[in-house]
Amino acid sequence: MRHRTLSTRGKRAVLSVAVAAALVAGCDDLESGGSSAGSGPGAATAGRAASPLTNPDGTKPGLGPLTSDADKANARKLVDELTVKGRGPRTGYERDKFGYAWMDTADGIPLARNGCDTRNDLLKLHGRDVQFRTGSDCVVVSMDLYDPYTGKDIAWRKAKAAEVQIDHVVPLSYAWQMGASRWSKEKRQQLANDVLNLLPVSGSTNSAKRDSGPASWLPPNKAIRCSYAVRFAQVAEKYGLPVTAPDKSMMLKQCGI
Repeated sequence: MRHRTLSTRGKRAVLSVAVAAALVAGCDDLESGGSSAGSGPGAATAGRAASPLTNPDGTKPGLGPLTSDADKANARKLVDELTVKGRGPRTGYERDKFGYAWMDTADGIPLARNGCDTRNDLLKLHGRDVQFRTGSDCVVVSMDLYDPYTGKDIAWRKAKAAEVQIDHVVPLSYAWQMGASRWSKEKRQQLANDVLNLLPVSGSTNSAKRDSGPASWLPPNKAIRCSYAVRFAQVAEKYGLPVTAPDKSMMLKQCGI
């Protein structure tokens, strides 16, 4: 078979199209008014989100689904090891008992004391095509986010900040009722700012969750529910938190074969 080659005129046409595309992309970046993190290792899309089983410290972007029988078996094993306890009273709970939002000084957790607050750390970690405020490599002003809870993409801009909220996978009030009320201030601050316990998601979805455990609330995106159970279990295991019997039962159910 003869292979056709491009003529000189054809090669020039292809090159012209490529240059034009590059110029358009460059103009888009300039219009943002700030620097860009691009779509490098911090990019999180449905196809590239990390499995929680290979992301035990939460420092990889996204929350990928668990689909294989082996992964689901490992997930159930992790959940099954959790201690069960009844949920205590909410008496005395205040958000400030876990430190102010979003502090950069909670020692002993990933990304602490890097000069950027926890919220912006999370936006940078999970966002794609991240744009920063002019002169800053910290303050995120726009990005594209794949929200694992809904399975939808969000084109986020700081002007409408509430469209993306940072979810505590294990809610702070839940943790308080399960034993955090007796923790040191330092340990509570760690839980509140640990990337393992944090995911940027749809603001309305996060508001609907409130301080629910898995028995009362699960992500609308069914494909991610086993992964959500695993992440909840990873946080509970790391901080020595028990879960309620209904929560544990629901978590195991999500990872059934």
